[in-house]
Amino acid sequence: MYSSSPVDAPVVREPLHAPVAHLIRGGVVEGIHYGSVVVLGADGTVEFQLGDIEAAFYPRSAVKPLQAVAMLRAGLPLDGELLSLAAASHSGEERHLAGTRRILELAGLTEDHLRNVPDMPFDPVVRDSWLREGRLPSRLAQNCSGKHAAMLWTARLNGWSLQDYLDPEHPLQQAIQEIVEDLTGQRVARVTVDGCGAPLFSISLHGLARALSRITTAAPGTPEARVAEAMRSHAEMASGSGRDVAALMRAVPGLLAKDGFEGVQVAALPDGRAVAVKIADGANRARVPVAAAALARAGVDPELLTAFAGEPLLGGGEPVGCVRAVRALDPVPFTACA
Repeated sequence: MYSSSPVDAPVVREPLHAPVAHLIRGGVVEGIHYGSVVVLGADGTVEFQLGDIEAAFYPRSAVKPLQAVAMLRAGLPLDGELLSLAAASHSGEERHLAGTRRILELAGLTEDHLRNVPDMPFDPVVRDSWLREGRLPSRLAQNCSGKHAAMLWTARLNGWSLQDYLDPEHPLQQAIQEIVEDLTGQRVARVTVDGCGAPLFSISLHGLARALSRITTAAPGTPEARVAEAMRSHAEMASGSGRDVAALMRAVPGLLAKDGFEGVQVAALPDGRAVAVKIADGANRARVPVAAAALARAGVDPELLTAFAGEPLLGGGEPVGCVRAVRALDPVPFTACA
């Protein structure tokens, strides 16, 4: 099903996105979100595609499960909720901060070793609480701190330098790139810097879906299977108690899902069926219903996905429409818009 040797990198071009979601207000299409969608069958074949699934793009935080696999392969001894946190875009809740501190303690390190960007908690309720208390941005609260703590521990275990662990030429980042290429089945097109300061690898949407499929179908006990099990069993550590991606994993048995900034979503089932979504304008209000429609296309029971079918559009405080996937993706919409 998958080649053991990565093929050429995806082409760097302006993506040929297509309409993937409509804003329906009062029965009229008020707005259109463009993007791309891919649905893979259990055998890895493309069962549905919309837009441009082969152009190079940045998966943002949706690549974190792959980074976590790479760190396990390099000797990181994490499992359970702390491994889930290592693959997280967390909300900055106290459990996330405590977990990151624990990873650092296990590594014999402190918050001062982190090189991610100081930030306020991602969750708006938690962030507002911090502001009321006069707390300042911190590296620990930034949503990628678990990943950075795990990167530091991996570097220490291998005798690699710590100060420059975010350098793309650092042995850690080279090892991560190698695993990204292995799991996606393609060479990295470009390397840049993600918002947190870590290297970010450009792949294709097709490659991202393929990688998560490989993670969910891996043999028990492998690094891939350990990451999948940790994230599924501790979905709130991989995101947050109020996050849609955690709710989606709870709603669909066996689903592994990860979101990323700029409208990226990837999800895969234990049998290898997988979907990946990129919303061109980065809108979360389109990411969620488009991902749900893609999962329905992959064979997930639509009844399990009704909570993710699209947020309502309000008029005078009352629902007058919704955001829903286009009919090319979702021929029988979950939600009837006014």
